[in-house]
Amino acid sequence: MPFPEFDPVLVQLGPIAIRWYALAYVAGILLGWRYAVAIVKNPKLWTHRPPPVTVEQVDDFILWVTLAIIIGGRLGHVFFYTPQLIWTDPLEIFQVWNGGMSFHGGALGVFLAIILFSLRNRIDLWRLGDVVAAVVPIGLFFGRVANFINGELWGRTTDVPWAVVFCNQRIQETLGWCPAGLEPRHPSQLYEAALEGVVLFLILRWATHGAKLLNRRGVVMGLFVTFYALFRISLENVRQPDAGLENLPLGLTMGIYLSIPMLMFGLWLIWRGMREALPTAREANAPA
Repeated sequence: MPFPEFDPVLVQLGPIAIRWYALAYVAGILLGWRYAVAIVKNPKLWTHRPPPVTVEQVDDFILWVTLAIIIGGRLGHVFFYTPQLIWTDPLEIFQVWNGGMSFHGGALGVFLAIILFSLRNRIDLWRLGDVVAAVVPIGLFFGRVANFINGELWGRTTDVPWAVVFCNQRIQETLGWCPAGLEPRHPSQLYEAALEGVVLFLILRWATHGAKLLNRRGVVMGLFVTFYALFRISLENVRQPDAGLENLPLGLTMGIYLSIPMLMFGLWLIWRGMREALPTAREANAPA
């Protein structure tokens, strides 16, 4: 099927352009913030331990997360996928509106923000990570949909009935050619939106609201990291490798190499959290 005539710019107000890509980040952060507040305020989820943060602290942490996502995501994209920008076009590094954000870089940035915020406010690192992890799939969903609208991060060539030719009149007029070519390709951005966004959100929703795993330090965070890594590794088989990174050792992609340490870290978090003894309900309700 032909790629729809999407315009990455929703509204153009003189020199100011409001892009779908930016709105995806705004929607993910705002909805994630409200969902995190709802989790912290729900006493049914904290049967053995009180919430690790207050609503006010969640509000304060939003700025930290926003900066961590933008800075970490952009620097991750540069260092992992396009290091040549450092010496060929360093100004391009700051042009985040053109796309080019790495999840793994953003994840490292957010994890660093969690560490620093925990130290500053004397909060349990792993338990704050659990709250943050529970809301991340919301942002992933919107981000992957925005990738599809931008016509970027397309999949490998295929003959499946729902394959997309990532070329339209706008792309040809803007770039003068179609970087994805005229071959039908997997809409891998939508696969990722479904798995990393919807399915992963439902898994973590079960963990927080069904199994009450927020009472176990680091387990929800571990589930997020583990399943994201598994989904990303599996989807790398249908996602087109980035230019210049098609022939990495062992036939693996950069996404797989970056996800393997995540998988190991996630499994360790689950293991350590599940073997840790839970406090009694009375201890959970005792004054801090």
